[in-house]
Amino acid sequence: MTEEKTYLELSEADGGSHKFYEVIIKDTQVSIRYGRIGDKGQTQVKTYPTAEKAKADATKKINEKLRKGYEHAVMGVRQKRPVTRRQTASTPSTAKQAPVLWKFASGAAAFGIFIDNERCWVGNQDGKIFALDPNGAVQNQFKLPDGVKCIVADEDWLYAGCDDGKVYDLTGKVPRVSYEIAENVDIFWLDIKDGILGVSDAGGTVAAINHEDESQWQKRSSGESGWMVRCDEIGIYHGHSRGVTMYDWEDGRRIWHQPTDGGVLFGWQEEATVYAGTSSRKVYCFTKKGELSSTYQCDAAVYSCAAAAEGNYIFAGDNSSSIYCFNQSGERLWKLGTGCGSALSMQFLSDRLYIVTTDGSLACIDASAAAIQAAQAGTIPTAISIKAPQVEALSVSTALETTSDTSRGAIAECFREGDKLRIRVISEGYNPTWKVQFPKDIREEGARYLVEEIRESARGGFYRAYGDIKKLL
Repeated sequence: MTEEKTYLELSEADGGSHKFYEVIIKDTQVSIRYGRIGDKGQTQVKTYPTAEKAKADATKKINEKLRKGYEHAVMGVRQKRPVTRRQTASTPSTAKQAPVLWKFASGAAAFGIFIDNERCWVGNQDGKIFALDPNGAVQNQFKLPDGVKCIVADEDWLYAGCDDGKVYDLTGKVPRVSYEIAENVDIFWLDIKDGILGVSDAGGTVAAINHEDESQWQKRSSGESGWMVRCDEIGIYHGHSRGVTMYDWEDGRRIWHQPTDGGVLFGWQEEATVYAGTSSRKVYCFTKKGELSSTYQCDAAVYSCAAAAEGNYIFAGDNSSSIYCFNQSGERLWKLGTGCGSALSMQFLSDRLYIVTTDGSLACIDASAAAIQAAQAGTIPTAISIKAPQVEALSVSTALETTSDTSRGAIAECFREGDKLRIRVISEGYNPTWKVQFPKDIREEGARYLVEEIRESARGGFYRAYGDIKKLL
């Protein structure tokens, strides 16, 4: 069987696109591999009725790329562009030890964290994601192609932002690509609300990207290094080297700006407030109307912060392996050492403070009044140490299970609209004109899919695929 291979690259100057597109034809089969130059990329394979049809479709795809500026190239000549990773320097704490109940060793410095009543999620710089139960037992694990920058929730959906510029949906059996940020964007942080993604980058630009992975707007803030972006129903809150700026959700209009001493390194939000941890050793609390409410003084640069419900307590983690608790008015209640590095991200839930750290730990800390009082007196529990399992994690894949049983789930189909592949629902009871937010890497023109659930977005106007997806025979 003969093989015909075409390899193309698009590499633009000044930080523009830097990606490849490879087409391999084997008789009736066409294999397409694409992604950033230097990465393995994603692969899609399609079989055609005849070799002639396979050749014709492959040629069409190649010509489309050539019209967009791709050129024939030799693989390996151009090198992968670097990705900015936050420096994770950490020094030991001199404070008394916090009451750590258990700590899980993920294997590499970790930024990604999400906690609810059922699962504790951690994502690290090796691209590994683990889901643990509230007692620290591993329930599931995934492997992404690059380091995990953050894990964010949007109602029942859970997403991981990755150093490869993609955002992965974690609600199914394997991770699926939901968003692909432009190659020239050096992502620092992500957040999501009602299917609309907020993205901040190294240069101080913040952007809103819709459910079809298309930019709604982007704005250049007054500072750089956008390590904070938080989204709610009315706006996007962007923290950068010169403070915090709020933008209107719909059109990107600037609503307010508040300066901070030192650059913003982390952000948190509650219903009516946003919090910004800074390099100047302070956590700032702003109302969502743009008023400065309180400041919380730490003893070193603040890597992370969080709050209890309604902001009754505010927590912070510094770059010297210490964690803090303040009351709403700004009074420091306690400072304790983590014993496992500096907290790069954190979350509070039901008297427990969860942190992910520079040494790769996900630690569960008893933040109840009794436990903290005992720790300040020098009495702490023996922390349970948990190691990552050695079994192979589930990796990103474009492969789909197939089925002919349509009794459970909703049916969606993929169709072409201009140069885009879109998804619509064809099951009864759904609006056929609405598009579906659907993984990008498994779309195939003309294919039909059985989706575990199709849900209307909270904003209306489009649907969202939830859970497992199978291809219909």
